[in-house]
Amino acid sequence: MSILVIVAHPSMDESRLNAYLERSILGAADITVNNLYHRYPDEKIDIKREQRLLMEHERIVFQFPNYWYSYPPLLKKWFDLVLERGWAFKGGYALGGKEFGVALSSGFTTEDYRFDGLHRHSIEQIMAPFYATCNFIRTKSLPIFNTFEDEMKTEADLEQQAEKYLLYLRKAFTFHYNS
Repeated sequence: MSILVIVAHPSMDESRLNAYLERSILGAADITVNNLYHRYPDEKIDIKREQRLLMEHERIVFQFPNYWYSYPPLLKKWFDLVLERGWAFKGGYALGGKEFGVALSSGFTTEDYRFDGLHRHSIEQIMAPFYATCNFIRTKSLPIFNTFEDEMKTEADLEQQAEKYLLYLRKAFTFHYNS
């Protein structure tokens, strides 16, 4: 399976966690890493290049931090521009059947993402717009790969999470459909 990881972190230099996860998958034979903030520092997204990359891969995973309960700004712009009407929806479903996933990081803990926790919503609830987008463009949505920075205390924790990330990226998921 060909895997594309689209990394979107506006301050990767300051992110121990996302930088570690990105480094852990660089060079893997079956994984292409597309770091949006490195590729487009001027935010001028090459729409055709991005669409070509999407077409060349079966599984697309978006790696980014929970950024005010949404995507970082460049990733939001990427969705707005790359998933064009007539190509990704309303007249064309070029990505139909592909697998879309999220590798989401947060500076908090698992307990913070409960109804009785700090955020009063689960990660899945916060990522509802992503799931709605997947449905709208007819892709298969993967479960979220969560990484909570406050739970990554040691280098060994990061190594273990990086191993889990690689397994997640390559995992064969079973999809269930309502009939």
